[in-house]
Amino acid sequence: MTREAMHGQLGAMKEFFDRSTKVLDEADSGFAPKEGLFTVAQQVAHTAQTVEWFFDGAFAADGFSMDFEALDKEVRGTSSLTAARAWMDRACAAAHAAIEANAEEAWTEALPPGPIMGGMPRLAIFGALTDHSAHHRGALTVYSRLIGKTPAMPYMDM
Repeated sequence: MTREAMHGQLGAMKEFFDRSTKVLDEADSGFAPKEGLFTVAQQVAHTAQTVEWFFDGAFAADGFSMDFEALDKEVRGTSSLTAARAWMDRACAAAHAAIEANAEEAWTEALPPGPIMGGMPRLAIFGALTDHSAHHRGALTVYSRLIGKTPAMPYMDM
């Protein structure tokens, strides 16, 4: 996969996520369909955090952080959709920078051994990121409908 393709996949993931969730606004930040589930803001924050998690883990000597309790605590501290969206913007900008900072050959090297894609080429994170963000944008479109809003189609403006 070329740098251009990596940037393209990351850019499309972000574009589809943003388009699917643009109907939500700051007033929706605290909505969750059931107590204990992520709120709107937390869903976006978790998705942003996971972009960072994949890129950090891809190049960490010890692989991906498995401290899911700490990761969850950070996300649950997010109460503003505006702040969560800013986090997503920063995470994706940093991911684009990481694509540039690493040689194309580095992306074909194996991920560190471990339970998260151990031994797969680093570029496998792009498919995982696409799947993960699709899962959460889907959840957020359900949240949108539960509060009476109609989400946009993710793949094109209409």
